[in-house]
Amino acid sequence: MRIYIKNMVCGRCKQAVRTTLEEVGLQPVQVELGEVKLQEEDISSLKDTLVKKLQSQGFDLLDDKRTQTIERVKNLITDLVHNKNNALEMNLSDYLVNELHKDYSHLSNLFSEVEGINIEKYYILQKIERVKELLFYNELTLSEIAFQLNYSSTAHLSNQFKSVTGSTPTQFKNLRNAHRHPLDDL
Repeated sequence: MRIYIKNMVCGRCKQAVRTTLEEVGLQPVQVELGEVKLQEEDISSLKDTLVKKLQSQGFDLLDDKRTQTIERVKNLITDLVHNKNNALEMNLSDYLVNELHKDYSHLSNLFSEVEGINIEKYYILQKIERVKELLFYNELTLSEIAFQLNYSSTAHLSNQFKSVTGSTPTQFKNLRNAHRHPLDDL
């Protein structure tokens, strides 16, 4: 059985969810961002307990198919940007269609309706948060960051960064106490 969980955005989240599932007596076979494959076929007797434990840790069990689809889109984008360095061999819409096996216009309309922003804007916000993270660590030059995240140029990255944050990457880097948003708040 597969279940979908909201707000799983990192490796620690996956571990926390795995531990919670095991604490309530479930046997996770595979835990990925937002999605868990369980050995059990029916969890109805444990569902209330599971929901309460997940919520106490900031997670939600998703029952609604629309919400599950939105969460899968978010998790695919988050994983792409933060774990795969935005390494796409196709455009984002084709990537999502291939991964979710749904028409892109359906995904786009659903995402915009539920989230209030379009998929492309969400994708850009994720990329900018990744840029902030890399700037904060101060291990790569802006050119290296642009290359790593597949920006066409450093200027394109800088313009997009300023458009979203209101400051240039250099200004942000100089702040050192810049405010980053948790991924699950985007």
